Amino acid sequence: MNHAKLTAFALRQNITCLFIAIVFFSSCSVHKKGITHGPAPIISDSEAHKNNAIIQKARSEAIANYVPFTVASYIDRFKTIAIQEMNLYGIPASITLAQGLFESGYGNGDLARIANNHFGIKCTSDWKGKSYYKDDDQQNDCFRVYDKAEDSYRDHSEFLKRKRYAALFELDKNDYQGWANGLKQAGYATNPKYPQLLIGVIEKYHLDQYDRPEGEIQKIKREDRVLAQIGQNIGKSIKDSLVQSTPTNKLYTIKTGDTLYNISKRFGLTVDELKALNNMEDNGIKIGQALVIAK
Repeated sequence: MNHAKLTAFALRQNITCLFIAIVFFSSCSVHKKGITHGPAPIISDSEAHKNNAIIQKARSEAIANYVPFTVASYIDRFKTIAIQEMNLYGIPASITLAQGLFESGYGNGDLARIANNHFGIKCTSDWKGKSYYKDDDQQNDCFRVYDKAEDSYRDHSEFLKRKRYAALFELDKNDYQGWANGLKQAGYATNPKYPQLLIGVIEKYHLDQYDRPEGEIQKIKREDRVLAQIGQNIGKSIKDSLVQSTPTNKLYTIKTGDTLYNISKRFGLTVDELKALNNMEDNGIKIGQALVIAK
């Protein structure tokens, strides 16, 4: 056989082998159980229901004895854990608490009650634990199951150590706004309003107080007690003496030791309401500055 014929024969052989390989691997992928789509295998409805029934049976006692959370009781239950995670990993406690509140329906959603999953963390290809299936971005999305809620908080911290979130750890741990926006940019959530939702939760419930050193947190607690006592003991006339009235507004002049937080408490406002009244974009104030506290 001459050189040209040998070349043609080899080419035909290679094409034949390539065709067989394509058919073989295509066939294997079509019939392989648990074809992957994204981070976790897609399963049928019957498989999902069977799996979830096993999880619910294993946790039947805890589910039966479950006591619903309020927002306040959820924060009180998990604030210490959030602070511990902040100290270990550098994630603002306010962000962790806000995500926990938001993602878990303050502890009362199915994932939190049944799967101890407070952050809506889904299964990935490297997840070796139990799973719980629930419709989310797609049908029968796979979510992680934890033995206890604390494990969910730790996995949340570990989850954010992934490379895609690395830029967040260059932010100040007090910069909860930067963290909220950064989480969305890094793809943590698909909701386009996710940063605003987190920031709203943080500011509504003053979760940023847990981002401060422990001594400062205790100071804030003492401040709250003092301000509450002031509110009970002083009359309207004394409060009014702190305020200057103009034809359109009531003003308070900032003094040494004032913060937006204690000013808002003193006059029965939230920090957000105080900032809105004064068209403020941040929490920066200075001594002698006049703040609108009522219109």
